[in-house]
Amino acid sequence: MFGSKKWGILDGMSQASPLTPPKLEWRKGKVNPFSSSIRARLRPKAMPMNLVHDVDGLPRIILTEPTGSSAEVLLYGGQVVSWKNERREELLFMSSKANWKPPRAIRGGIPICFPQFGNLGSLEQHGFARNRMWSLDSDPSPLPPANNQSSVDLILKSTEEDLKIWPRCFELRLRVTLSAGRLTLIPRVRNTDNKAFSFMFTLCNYFSVSDISEVRVEGLETLDYFDNLNNRQRFTEQADAITFDGEVVLSYIHMHFERVYLSTPTKIAIIDHEKKRTFELWKDGMPDAVVWNPWDKKAKALQDLGDEDYQSMLCVDSAVIETPIILKPFEEWKGRQEISTVSSSYCSGQLDPRKVLYGFH
Repeated sequence: MFGSKKWGILDGMSQASPLTPPKLEWRKGKVNPFSSSIRARLRPKAMPMNLVHDVDGLPRIILTEPTGSSAEVLLYGGQVVSWKNERREELLFMSSKANWKPPRAIRGGIPICFPQFGNLGSLEQHGFARNRMWSLDSDPSPLPPANNQSSVDLILKSTEEDLKIWPRCFELRLRVTLSAGRLTLIPRVRNTDNKAFSFMFTLCNYFSVSDISEVRVEGLETLDYFDNLNNRQRFTEQADAITFDGEVVLSYIHMHFERVYLSTPTKIAIIDHEKKRTFELWKDGMPDAVVWNPWDKKAKALQDLGDEDYQSMLCVDSAVIETPIILKPFEEWKGRQEISTVSSSYCSGQLDPRKVLYGFH
């Protein structure tokens, strides 16, 4: 899907993007102003976005597109909190006990972990980006949304408060784009400091599933991972797919699953047998992947998660954890994540992994 495009660190002197459209070159004469203005009026425009305030007073951007799908993004945390398909089915999980009042993080949707993942550093759990108020970006990326897409550009800049706990000047930008059957997130981090700094980054994708015991994750087999529940020891995945039935959970992962898979492929499949739906997660610039489900005991211990919520959720995250990104002054890092859904097909009672991993065409 990404072809030969490379995402990662961009030099401060060169902001060219693989998605920036080529400049038009006219071989004869100059462009007629009248015809140019007609072209401008006929040029496809991005679908509109609506900015509303929810019952808790949090500004919320609602994205829509012609087939009927929608997405909702909060300025608080720069967090996607809803993504519905054309049948109005919610595709992202939101905790039944989610805390919607700042400064608490909101459990569900797609929270952003920056500049730290988990407790792998001196900052609060998962860093501070997910519980800060972001702004609409007045100077967004030059990447134009394609026809029939709806998008919003957000930005988080270092504040005096943040500099006291993490003394680095930065700009964190996020573009969220909705199109038919697809949700795209493009994060960018720019070093606006006079010295280099490093950071971790994670898009925590809370997927809504029918039942955790009916879900399998493919694309991570044979990879190394470190287990957050076992002193971060490093192991190699032996299973041909990750599953979450009770026996496996009880005997191997102590009723709680949290692994960071390393050097993962650009595509991961999350297969929901009961709903016959497959989430395809495409990512670039984020080589790691976190797989997490709290199971029953951990769910009961979390104040902002319902006791039974673990049954209908699974986190598969796009991440930069093992090797943090290092940015020199005025350098910029860029990542990309696309999530789409396809109908799963059965083959002799089992899903055919080749169709999931290599496409249905």
